[in-house]
Amino acid sequence: MGIAVAEIENGNGDVEQKPRTKHKGKHDKPKPWDDSSIDHWKIEKFDPSWNEGGMLEVSSFSTLFPQYREKYLQEAWPIVKNALKEHGISCELNLVEGSMTVSTTRKTRDPYIVMKARDLLKLLSRSVPAPQAIKILHDEMQCDIIKIGSLVRNKERFVKRRQHLVGPNSSNLKALEILTGCYILVQGSTVAAMGSFKGLKQVRKIVEDCILNKIYPVLNIKTLMMKNGLVKDPALANENWDRFLPKFRKKNVKQKKVKSKEKKPYTPFPPPQQPSKIDLQLESGEYFLSDKKKSTKQWQENQEKQAEKTAENKRKREEAFIPPKELMRQDSGIFNDDNNDATTMAMSLKKKAKEFGKQKSVLSINAESYVAASGEI
Repeated sequence: MGIAVAEIENGNGDVEQKPRTKHKGKHDKPKPWDDSSIDHWKIEKFDPSWNEGGMLEVSSFSTLFPQYREKYLQEAWPIVKNALKEHGISCELNLVEGSMTVSTTRKTRDPYIVMKARDLLKLLSRSVPAPQAIKILHDEMQCDIIKIGSLVRNKERFVKRRQHLVGPNSSNLKALEILTGCYILVQGSTVAAMGSFKGLKQVRKIVEDCILNKIYPVLNIKTLMMKNGLVKDPALANENWDRFLPKFRKKNVKQKKVKSKEKKPYTPFPPPQQPSKIDLQLESGEYFLSDKKKSTKQWQENQEKQAEKTAENKRKREEAFIPPKELMRQDSGIFNDDNNDATTMAMSLKKKAKEFGKQKSVLSINAESYVAASGEI
């Protein structure tokens, strides 16, 4: 691959060749801020001297709030108004339409503060307390409203998974707040979070994984704890952490097998028409009987059914008074085998005892007495 060379003519008429630096784009040139010593992620506090002229146009945002927040917003509105006044933002609470509005004024210097004020209204409408929501006006604080209502269709399943996210006595939420450094509030079908960009990214991932039933929140909390421990170790700063992090496998729970109906063979002809009540009466000849004969026949059928029912009830009542069958001696043959086994065992034990007694008597004979007795003879 060749190097691009630029030919430059000097004052003496000689042509000098210099290597030309190749750029990808027209504006791909070294910039003064492309320095490793500069922290691009650091958010500097806004200085009003940067924008002494103020805003040229009025920007405004309005947000609706639910009816149950009306009373609280009326009480907390003076605190919100004073906080926005410090940044040169005007606010209005409209109770008739149920809306809140913020707009810039001539005193506004920070052009982005109106976006922060819009986020403040969103947090207030999502049941975040006013003292906590006012912190969004700080430069280092960001917010994220995560919509979880549309992730699950079944309402019962959604409520159950949302409870998994909160945990018993809000233990899961408290653990997530400590690990991510974010304020989290679960309200209805949304999750409001406040914190740094890094923390908000972690919170969104954990919330979506829980609601979509991908990873249980407790398992994500364990992973975060491991990561926080690894960050503190400078030796592992530039290494891969996969070998340290826990790996969770999703267990396949056996589901109930749906009973599939056997498909009948396809026939292009419709099923035969079932006979109607009149057709059955015509077939049995009942259709041509008079009303009196029909009523007589019906009465006889009812009497027969009643008699059968009475006989069955009587039989059931008499079953309680029938004595059970007694076991005869000849029927007790099931126990004979056991008795025979016991008697044979007793006889064998007696026989063994006798043999053992004889052996003992032979062994207990004294040799001197036996010799003396034989000498006398």
